[in-house]
Amino acid sequence: MKLLSFNIPEVEASFWDHLETLRWTFIRVLLVVVSIVVVMFSFKDFIFDEIIFTPVNSDFITYRLLCKLAMWLNAPGFCPEAFDIKLINFEISGQFIAHLTTTLTIALIITVPYILYEIWRFIAPALYPNERKSAGMVFFTSSFLFYLGSAVSFFLIFPLTIRFLGTYQISSVVPNQISLQSYLSTLFLLVFAMGLMFEMPVLAYFLSRLGILSRQTLKAVRNYAIVVILILSAFITPTTDPFTMLVVALPLYLLYEVSILVSKPKMEEIED
Repeated sequence: MKLLSFNIPEVEASFWDHLETLRWTFIRVLLVVVSIVVVMFSFKDFIFDEIIFTPVNSDFITYRLLCKLAMWLNAPGFCPEAFDIKLINFEISGQFIAHLTTTLTIALIITVPYILYEIWRFIAPALYPNERKSAGMVFFTSSFLFYLGSAVSFFLIFPLTIRFLGTYQISSVVPNQISLQSYLSTLFLLVFAMGLMFEMPVLAYFLSRLGILSRQTLKAVRNYAIVVILILSAFITPTTDPFTMLVVALPLYLLYEVSILVSKPKMEEIED
């Protein structure tokens, strides 16, 4: 007996269907972020004493490693002098607000892979099957690069920045009194900025697939890109030594070279 089969055509989703899907995407992300905030809110001592405030004195791991490197290279200038930066609070609700915003920011950082997954889940129906196959690798790479950039910022860029700016004085009669809000805003700005900057290869990959960018273009502007990277590194780490600037510029330059490798070449490049 032969069974009848019916080919039911796929019905394209309307604008309101997409809007409803996007609304539920935001709701799921919000629920996950709020859940993490609620859980982490009770770990105040660990979050601030063991993570957030560790770079304010010379016992931080980055400074100790620099001192070991100075001994190995016989270059005492690499070892930071002993220091201890004191933070102050000006507003009556300042510490509570700092606790809340810090917990929320860390929750957002932790949730980045899930947010990327929700973004992919939203756009997946519009992708071709071959594009969906590579989405998993892009998802993993995006999450990894964001956390790598955040780690580079927290363990390298921010400590060197806060050590220089926190101990810099135009005169001994003007002591530094760094506010809690200034410290936290600088920390999270650098963490998010470097996390996003490390997404450079993923951005280049997508732009090349859309035909906006090509491997040939990135190679052609490499010299200009190096100058921009050096200027950006000098701006991010306003220290007086070129070593710190080069330490920041090197991973950015390597990311640029990776961006060239993952970019799609033009058709004439393939033919050649």
